[in-house]
Amino acid sequence: MPEELSVGRGDPAYMAHAYLTKVPVPAIQPFIDAYSPPGGVVADPFAGSGMTGVAAAMMGRKAHLSDISVLGQHIGRNFVNLVNPEQFAKHAEEVVRATQADLGDVYAVECTACGHEGTLAKTVWSIVVECPGCTQPVNYYRSMEAAGWRKPDMICDKCQTPVSSRNRRVGEEPVLDSISSQCTATQRDQEPTARLTHIDLAKIDYPRVEITPDRQMYKASALGKSGLTTIASFYSDRNLAVLATLRKHIAKVEDPAIRSKLLFAFTACLTRASKRYQWSRQRPLNAANANYYVAAVFYEWNVYDLFSRKIKAVLKSDNYVRTARRSRVALADLDAPDVKYSIGSADDIALETGSVDYIFTDPPFGSNLFYADMALFQEAWLDGFTDVDQEAVIDRSKSGKRTAERYEALLTNALRECNRVLRSGGHISMVFGNSSGSVWALIQRSIANAGLMIDPDKLVVLNKGQRSVKGLASGFEDVATLDLVITMRNADGGVPATLKAVDRKTVAATIQKLANVSPATPSHLYLELLRTGIRDGWELDKLDLRDVTAALIADGWDIDPKTGRLSRGDAVAGGELW
Repeated sequence: MPEELSVGRGDPAYMAHAYLTKVPVPAIQPFIDAYSPPGGVVADPFAGSGMTGVAAAMMGRKAHLSDISVLGQHIGRNFVNLVNPEQFAKHAEEVVRATQADLGDVYAVECTACGHEGTLAKTVWSIVVECPGCTQPVNYYRSMEAAGWRKPDMICDKCQTPVSSRNRRVGEEPVLDSISSQCTATQRDQEPTARLTHIDLAKIDYPRVEITPDRQMYKASALGKSGLTTIASFYSDRNLAVLATLRKHIAKVEDPAIRSKLLFAFTACLTRASKRYQWSRQRPLNAANANYYVAAVFYEWNVYDLFSRKIKAVLKSDNYVRTARRSRVALADLDAPDVKYSIGSADDIALETGSVDYIFTDPPFGSNLFYADMALFQEAWLDGFTDVDQEAVIDRSKSGKRTAERYEALLTNALRECNRVLRSGGHISMVFGNSSGSVWALIQRSIANAGLMIDPDKLVVLNKGQRSVKGLASGFEDVATLDLVITMRNADGGVPATLKAVDRKTVAATIQKLANVSPATPSHLYLELLRTGIRDGWELDKLDLRDVTAALIADGWDIDPKTGRLSRGDAVAGGELW
């Protein structure tokens, strides 16, 4: 294995359906190839969206996946649910036609250029805020437009009081339509026009699911303040009606494999079809999968267009998997990957002792993300919900029941279970990323207490080519954007080596050496520092990314705000480092 593995996030499987912190298939395949025999059994007890199962299927291995996530199981099973492409496309067209027959042409609008009927591709919506001066409503988009798109210059058009998105939201208004019309070969923008079809939500059976105050993301996304406390509130009336009716007709498809795959394409559309799809003057910013943020200006996309695109993306993903399997499995097994996905906690794996050749897993990263809270957005449309009490996360609030101690115990027990089901001589690879030394120390303890030992020569930095939103906005990278893949094996009863407390001078010298040899990004250097610490037997509890970044800046390094890469600045080197 290389010391660093750089992969893109544009393969057909990755693009078919979004999920938090997916590991791309090309990042998993080299590990499966290195640590499991052809036709062997691969397992993943924190399976998430099931990418380990996809990689195993593509390489001719069997896979046993498990997770507590209802959404994860839905996605993971359908990635390897390889259906007849013609039948799939046919049924997709039929459910769309049935939905249109029920609702009428809800995306029909009049073209203001030619007077004929056009089709809405998307509408730009703006929040309306209350002016803090005169209390009158102010359209945020119109105010920003009048200010020459400079937010600091935005004022109330009635009393000239400065306004911003922080002012109390009192409504939403459409501000721009993009339509397809017979008078132009490209989409044209126009002022919003009256809708030609009325939506009566009272007649629509849509999900009535609340996002309750006890959810971590309720607090983190300030949903109480915005009033967006139900799944339905994140959609326009029109898109909510189309989605609910489309879901109704998908449920009527008789073939279970086709029906499940159509629902897969459907759930892949849900975030983009919502108000979470951010507007930008340059280009759409997509939706943030890790929170429930709704921007001051957002899109309402044509659901039929989104669904049609996802149908094509799903077919590409199926073909991607089939093509890889063609050279590895018998023709009769081409469309039937041996991948099983069960609902279950990682600390109680439903597999026989010694039955697995290799384990590749990607557990939740402490308090970084709350998967069950975000999965609620899709699970509201499915047949079940993830049990949040079983989730391996650390609550951010001090009063939370899911503590760091509970997380450590759960991870330790999960690794102990991995050790049990692994055959003699087998390996476990775990993807992990965090910016806190205390969390990395927790990982060290969990591995040792599970009877495992890290292979120091098989630590791989995984670079998926992404930076944190926080880092991009500030240029100060204190959020880990790379992961470390730790490969372990049974310690065979050996006593774990005593870890050494590391002094500031040693850390400072190591940072300086690494920066001068390979001045990449603070995240790169942080992972290299952790890798050095693991190999040299350091205690990692004092190694925080924030301190590493601050030390680099103090030593005269600059961080490019666009790329995050380090370069020597004009400051005099040799300041207080660490």
